[in-house]
Amino acid sequence: MSESGKPAAPAVLVVVIVPCRNERTTIEGLLEALRAQTIGCDRLEVVVSDGMSTDGTREILGAYSRAHAELRLAVVDNPDRNIPAALNRGIRASSGQVIVRLDAHSQPEPDYIERCLSALTQSGVANAGGVWQIRPSAGTAIARSIAIAGALRLGAGDARYRVSGNEGEVDTVPFGAFHRRWLDRVGGFDESLLSNEDYELNLRLRRAGAKVWFDPGIRSSYYARGDLGGLWKQYARYGYWKARVVRRYPSSLRWRQALPPLFVLASLALAVAGIAFPLAWAALGSLWLVYLIVLLGTGVALALRRQDAGLLPGVPLALGTMHLAWGSAFWWGMIDGRKRGSGGRG
Repeated sequence: MSESGKPAAPAVLVVVIVPCRNERTTIEGLLEALRAQTIGCDRLEVVVSDGMSTDGTREILGAYSRAHAELRLAVVDNPDRNIPAALNRGIRASSGQVIVRLDAHSQPEPDYIERCLSALTQSGVANAGGVWQIRPSAGTAIARSIAIAGALRLGAGDARYRVSGNEGEVDTVPFGAFHRRWLDRVGGFDESLLSNEDYELNLRLRRAGAKVWFDPGIRSSYYARGDLGGLWKQYARYGYWKARVVRRYPSSLRWRQALPPLFVLASLALAVAGIAFPLAWAALGSLWLVYLIVLLGTGVALALRRQDAGLLPGVPLALGTMHLAWGSAFWWGMIDGRKRGSGGRG
């Protein structure tokens, strides 16, 4: 048994794939966290799939590799500059039987990979992951509010990787540790999806008979967006690409994901109906009044509980931004007939 209380992991080479583009401020912190993993550097390889960084990231990677030869570090080019292409290029450039996907701005706990390996010993598990501990990326009140909102049920629904919960099967996990044989079987990441690629891959794994496993002991920190503009862009991207997945797999839409689009649709429908039927405007006002009361009540409760007055306006603003960006972009993704497949981060 390991010190973490889990069965000792088998001696297998683990490859960590990191999509990266212009991450000079965070990449060294991730490498330090990987070098500190309890499984030891001798069983670990790190492949950074770089989207042609121009901010000095490549120089930092080179210097780190020279200073810490005990950590096997390789860099591969990702001229497509999107995440699924970065992941597939990293997988093809590696040979380990377990593939761990992490982001350049994440921070895994020291036993992260050890616990992932232990979870992968469960029968039929193809992918294992755990809890995102969402951290603020700045010291401002709005940055703190955004980080808190991302872990609330009002913002994340029943997604266990954001709100935690019991160990067991789930529909998706963040990042993930995969058996290579399962990735080979279902064909890797879909490069036509510039976001939601993790969820879509996990859906194909489950359809192939595999399990996606959540273990709350598997923990990593993720740094949230620091302002409302960045948050809007992030959740609009999530909503748009979720819609593209739903168009392909209609049954993949979960109730927590359906609520923001339904709220946006109801608001638009009542606003338009009010032109002919003024009572619809009254219904619209009632809908928004209830919504704002819920948001403000959440902000007040959190501000009092955490003794942070900045959360009173910040949390409602963050939640509203998340809901409206996700919900409106979802409908655009449902009606947009253009083919997408390039761009994005990575």
